[in-house]
Amino acid sequence: MDIILLDHIEKVGSKHDIVKVKDGYGRNYLIPRGLAIVANKANKARLEGLKKQTDKKESAMVGTYREYAAKLAAKTLKIVAKAGESGRLFGSVTAQNLVDAIREQVGLTIEKRIVEMPEEVKELGSYEAQVKFHPEVIATVRFDVVTDIAEDTDNSGSTDTGDTLQEPVDMEAE
Repeated sequence: MDIILLDHIEKVGSKHDIVKVKDGYGRNYLIPRGLAIVANKANKARLEGLKKQTDKKESAMVGTYREYAAKLAAKTLKIVAKAGESGRLFGSVTAQNLVDAIREQVGLTIEKRIVEMPEEVKELGSYEAQVKFHPEVIATVRFDVVTDIAEDTDNSGSTDTGDTLQEPVDMEAE
């Protein structure tokens, strides 16, 4: 089945491409969700008009995306995560964590699908990620993964906490 994509779909094609997909994928997933239309003669004729409209919109947005990229490049973000003594994280830092940090620290709301993480972030340290606003505008975001300072101060006073936790255990043993 030939379809015209209305949005970029990973591993299928870019916006406004005419691609061949399996019938079920096109009929049951892409077309009902508004991600594609059937590539018949009428829709192929409409494709040129669609391309012109989106080119105008995207050219207007490129300037905005460049401002966003400049804001992200100017700041190093801090992501707080729980880590062990050796600096290994309990879990990992994901694209969603980075999106949340961008929203809180820079004030931009972006989608997590446009964030490309470098590798698995499982240790404390400095990292860089790519934010692909547009094919012409790709921003590099620097971020530091740090441990929570409040947790460290809580851990330094853990002898008191450990004593109170052991008392109820002793009481249960009696």
